[in-house]
Amino acid sequence: MSRLSLCLALTACTPAANSPQAMPPGVGPAEAAPQHTAKATDTGTGSPLSLAGPPAPSTVQQVPPPSAPPAPAPPAPAPTVVPPAEPKAHKQHKSKPQPTKASKETSGQSQRLSLSQLVRKYPELLLLRGSGASRQVALTFDDAPDTTFTPQVLDVLKKYQVRATFFLVGAQAEKHPEMVKRIVREGHVIGNHSYSHKLFTKLSDDLFQSQVLQTQQALKRLIGYSPRLLRPPYGEISESQLLWASEHGYRIVNWNVDSLDWKQLGQEKVTSNILTHVKPGSIILQHSGGGPEQDLNGTVKALPTVIQTLKSRNLKMVTLPELLQVSKQLN
Repeated sequence: MSRLSLCLALTACTPAANSPQAMPPGVGPAEAAPQHTAKATDTGTGSPLSLAGPPAPSTVQQVPPPSAPPAPAPPAPAPTVVPPAEPKAHKQHKSKPQPTKASKETSGQSQRLSLSQLVRKYPELLLLRGSGASRQVALTFDDAPDTTFTPQVLDVLKKYQVRATFFLVGAQAEKHPEMVKRIVREGHVIGNHSYSHKLFTKLSDDLFQSQVLQTQQALKRLIGYSPRLLRPPYGEISESQLLWASEHGYRIVNWNVDSLDWKQLGQEKVTSNILTHVKPGSIILQHSGGGPEQDLNGTVKALPTVIQTLKSRNLKMVTLPELLQVSKQLN
C-alpha cells in the first residue's frame, strides 16, 4: 500500500475532532478546542492532504459547564400570626339590683300608707272616735262658712241648744268673717280644715304646712286663738304630714260616721246614714258649706230629726274637745 493510501486510510479511521464521537461526554461541539490543521495541497482529487503524516490525537481539556446559578431560595413563609384566643365568655349572672337610699325613699313614697293603715299605726294621733263610756257623740260640720247653709245649720243648733264643731276653710273664713264670729259667739268650736281645701296627699310637705299655717293665722285674727283641731280635706293625710302636725301640737280628727251629704242626698237618706251607724263615742261628719252648686238642703232638713233621735237614745251631743278631752286651742 502506498504511503498516500495509508494516510488516507488512517484519516478515514480517525474520528474528526469535531465529530460527536471525539467529544468527551458532557461537552458540546461549541465547547471543543479548535484544531489547527496543515494547509491542504491540491492533488487534483479535491481532498486535503497531510504533509506530516497522520495527526497526533489532540488533548482536549474538558471545561465543566458553568454551573447554573443557584435557584433563589423561596421566600420564608410569613410568620403565622395567631390571634389571641378570645377569653371564654362566661355566662352573666344578673344580680338583683340593690336599692340605693334614694330608691328606697322613692319606693317608700310609692307605698304610702292608706288611711286605715295610718289609724292602726298611730291610733293616738289620727282620731276617728271618742270614748263610748260617757254616751257622748259629736256633730261636726265641714267646709264652713258660707252665707247659704251655715246660717241655717246654726239656726237649728240654736233651737235645740246643741253645741257642735265647725271645721273652717281659711279662704272662706276670710271671705265671711261675720259668720265665723257668729259660730264662736253661739258656743261652737272651730277647727282648721286647710286654707283652700287641697288634697294634702298631693302636696309637698312645704305646701301642706302652708295650707295649715295660713289658715291658723286667718282664724287667730278672727277668733283670737289658734285652733288645735285639724281635719284634712277628704280625710286624707300622709304619714310625714301626720307626724309633723302631731309634733306641732295639732290633734288630727276624722270621723267614723259619714252622712254622705256631700253627694247632695235628700233628707231621708242623710238621716238614715247617720242614725243607722251612730253609737256612743261616734264622730259624725256633715257639711254646712260648699261650692256655689252644692246643695245641702238634705242636711239642713235632716238635722232636726237627727238631734231628736239622738236625744231619745240618751246620747248627748258635745263638741270635739269635750268628747276627746283635749284643748280647743294650741298652747
